[in-house]
Amino acid sequence: MAMLDIKKAGAPVLKEVCVPVGRVDAKLRKLLDDMAETMYEANGIGIAAPQVGEALRMVVIDVGDGLIELINPKITFREGSEIDSEGCLSVPGMFGDVERAAKIKAEFLDRRGKRKHITATGLLARCIQHELDHLEGILFIDIAKSLRQEEKSV
Repeated sequence: MAMLDIKKAGAPVLKEVCVPVGRVDAKLRKLLDDMAETMYEANGIGIAAPQVGEALRMVVIDVGDGLIELINPKITFREGSEIDSEGCLSVPGMFGDVERAAKIKAEFLDRRGKRKHITATGLLARCIQHELDHLEGILFIDIAKSLRQEEKSV
């Protein structure tokens, strides 16, 4: 596995609408592994392929319940609304209040190319929505109701 370079706000790839993955193969599984390693090393809870320079529709997430890999993910159901604070590995030091659906359902392919479904609430639902926004070229700073810089402690 390899640590990948995390693209920062302003990188053109972060504004691209990502293309669907055509075939799940060994090269793609290696990219998933490298994305997960990069996310863990950066102390993140999710990372999307464009954040590591690949305009592909895939994300990895771990909110503390184990790694979830989503290839060609699509939200199929949204319910309710919650506003909470978010940050992003591509926008270090910035946080913002973002409105998201409280409950979602999504379908995706796993690393073996099998179709899967997930229902999520709480932090997992927020993280899935945040990461899927990356696949549309949307950063949380584009939709936040308010933004603030992280306070530096001395």
